[in-house]
Amino acid sequence: MSWVNAIVQGILLGGLYAMYASGLSVAFGVMRLVNLAHGDLAITSAFLASTFVAATSANPFLSLAVLLPAGFLFGIALQKTMFDRLVGLDPSYQIVATFGLSIVIQNVLLERYTADRRALDIGSFGTSSIRISDDVSIGWFPLTRFLVAILVLALLSLFLARTRSGRAFRATSDDPTTARLMGINNRTVYALAMGIAVATVALAGVFNGAQTNFAAADGPLLLIYAFEAVIIGGLGSLWGTLVGGMVLGVAQTVGAQIEPGWTQLIGHLVFLTVLAVRPTGLFGKQALA
Repeated sequence: MSWVNAIVQGILLGGLYAMYASGLSVAFGVMRLVNLAHGDLAITSAFLASTFVAATSANPFLSLAVLLPAGFLFGIALQKTMFDRLVGLDPSYQIVATFGLSIVIQNVLLERYTADRRALDIGSFGTSSIRISDDVSIGWFPLTRFLVAILVLALLSLFLARTRSGRAFRATSDDPTTARLMGINNRTVYALAMGIAVATVALAGVFNGAQTNFAAADGPLLLIYAFEAVIIGGLGSLWGTLVGGMVLGVAQTVGAQIEPGWTQLIGHLVFLTVLAVRPTGLFGKQALA
């Protein structure tokens, strides 16, 4: 794989990382909530998609017609039954509670699906590609995944900028007390934010399952990628999340080009470098935008 091809593949991989991170960015931006079960929700979505495929023999992507609304409703229920009690508390309480949720999800998945690895079969779409040159080719699936990530971020940005609910999101993010005094129901805003966060990570989970095999214990690894993309791009910046994902993806593919065993190492080193040099991230800001 040439260096140019490594960079191209890293940029496309960054789209998947941005999908992981977009819901995390929304939840943190609106509620300042750190959800350590975020990656486990993505893996749960992939397993549910595999169940859908086994029951219907349909294309895995058709499961999104069920998983996205189900994820949205589950996120609302999760917020109202559990996370509402964590908003505004010391982060240590959030970490303990969401870590516990992560362990519960992993054990439920192990009980239901065992520790065997699975994958979502998307047929020839997963291997077909556009040949640019002898050294550079772009797979249809990675390209589609990247374009879907851009679409998700564009829709979220339009929602936040152009809708009444989006303005309520931004007002609550800036100053929840003043927003409540102006008639905004913070609990409703938090529930919608978590619904969006879970729906987007469900989408990312299906794309992850179509890219590689997955197991019940893979959630924490996806969480790390999501956190790194958010922090590199900058907390509170949705488009910064896309840039952060691309930076992380390129670091990993270039690391693999240098030495296959360095794939994750180089990505983590780039993350630590950004954190040390610019703790707020490349496009960090205080309010969600």
